[in-house]
Amino acid sequence: MNSSLFVSLLRQRLYLVDNGIISRSYPISSARNGPGEQQHSGCTPRGRHYIRAKIGAGLPIRSVLIGRRPTGEIYSTALAATFPKRDWILSRILWLSGLEMGFNRMGKVDTFRRYIYIHGSPDHLIDGSPRSCGCIRMRNQDIIELFEKVQAGTQVMISEQE
Repeated sequence: MNSSLFVSLLRQRLYLVDNGIISRSYPISSARNGPGEQQHSGCTPRGRHYIRAKIGAGLPIRSVLIGRRPTGEIYSTALAATFPKRDWILSRILWLSGLEMGFNRMGKVDTFRRYIYIHGSPDHLIDGSPRSCGCIRMRNQDIIELFEKVQAGTQVMISEQE
C-alpha cells in the first residue's frame, strides 16, 4: 500500500492517506507559536517531509521518552505533578526530516536537526488547540496505531491548508 501523511495545521488534524484516499484522521496539537521553520522558534515546520526514524516499538502505552530513549517511567498525573516543566514525549516517536533544501532542510531550518517529531502526549492536551513546542502531538493510542501503519520513508506534508 502506498501511504502518506497530511497534517493540517488549520484543522489540527493528521490524515493517513492510502493510495490517494484518506483512510484515517487523527486529532493533533501543533506548535503554540504557529508555523515556521527557523531553529529555536518553537514553531511547526511546513512543507514536504519524510519519516526518517521510528522509535519506541513495543514500549508500553504512555512510556516516557527523553532524548529518544525510554526512561522506564509511565506517564501519570502523579508523575506530571512531580515534573511540571517537562515537555512530555510518550509512547512512540516518528522523527521527521525535511525534503526542501533551504526551506525545511539544512542550515537553520533543518527539521531533523530541530528534533521535530510526531509523538504521543498526555491525551488531555490533544483538544484541537496548538500547544506544542514545535512537534506534532497525538493521543497515545492514536500514535501507537499510526506507528504500526507507516514505515520509515513515508512522506509527510505539513500545511496551513485544509
